[in-house]
Amino acid sequence: MTTTRLAALGHEDPSLLALAQRLLGLAESGLPSMLLPGGEAFAFTMTGHQEGDGSWTLERRGISTRYAAITVLGARHLPEDRQYAVLGGRTAQEFAGLLVESLPAVTNLGDAALIAWAAADTEHPKLSDALARVDALDVEGLPQYTVEAAWVLSALAAARDTVDVERRFSMARDRLLRARIGNSPLFPHATGPGLVPWYRAHVSCFADQTYPLQALARAHASGDGRGDPEALAASEACAERICELQGDGGQWWWHYDARTGGVVEGYPVYSVHQHAMAPTALLDLTDAGGSDFGAAVRKGLRWMTDVPELTGGGHREPMILDELGATWRKVFRGDPKKAVRAARGLSTRIAPGLRLKSLDRVYRPLSVDRECRPYEFGWMLHAWQGGRI
Repeated sequence: MTTTRLAALGHEDPSLLALAQRLLGLAESGLPSMLLPGGEAFAFTMTGHQEGDGSWTLERRGISTRYAAITVLGARHLPEDRQYAVLGGRTAQEFAGLLVESLPAVTNLGDAALIAWAAADTEHPKLSDALARVDALDVEGLPQYTVEAAWVLSALAAARDTVDVERRFSMARDRLLRARIGNSPLFPHATGPGLVPWYRAHVSCFADQTYPLQALARAHASGDGRGDPEALAASEACAERICELQGDGGQWWWHYDARTGGVVEGYPVYSVHQHAMAPTALLDLTDAGGSDFGAAVRKGLRWMTDVPELTGGGHREPMILDELGATWRKVFRGDPKKAVRAARGLSTRIAPGLRLKSLDRVYRPLSVDRECRPYEFGWMLHAWQGGRI
């Protein structure tokens, strides 16, 4: 099934359309192995182990409610028979129902918000119950992590046509907009002080940008059709800045200075950012009436098969493993105790823009994290099988 997003990708670059279709097939083949026995929960991660003959196997580890909800958000775009295959014999709505039933034991705001978003998108009859749990966990006036605050807004935007959420919606929307520091287009790691130590309060990550810009775009597109120009402008400004900072090889960098709008530390580069999170956020923004960021999306997607970090000096390792139904999680420096990130976080706190470039020569990004997590495929399905919001 070719969506409008895939069709547009194919119009611009047929080779990238083939890559996207390859990755989508990988997601559908890989997700069933990530289900835990019984088919009612997804693993936290799949860890790669190399056998004596050089081949790789995957081992399920942990359990994640959050990743299950994201998988539902992606799988719901599939035809029903393919939803069954991905979700252990259940439709997306039925799996969302399992997650709603688990909500009394859910204590994390982000998990609850994602479940509510999944319930809204699948039109689950117990959406009100899910929203009530979000309301109970989102204590008014307290700061929240930006990613979780963004998921709250996305959930409320998705629910606006079904349930009266206007008061909470306005609060969630205003909280995100107020979180920015000065005139910076980027978002911090938390919506207010108290959650992050002072010495790294200026450091935010890629997820702190994509989820808010997506949520604000969806807020603009939701409701009675009048739109929200302020939310759209904030989303657009954030998108423009991360695209300006995108690496020459298409890399979406990891840590930013939320005060200045610059990069603190680029690595790790995560596969999920390249093939899923950047596309789903930027394409949602375009669908909501924002600019066309397709060139940056295509540049980032191309990194999946043309990884400059892993092609020099005879070192070559694929990030896509078709036979495993997996993509390796990230390329990173391999520095002990994440020393580069710590040093750059502290140095930029003292002197914005000071990145200690000598560290790039000492700790080169040549290491591969051989894991794969369900949410990576959930957002991939959401990005490329989704469409107008």
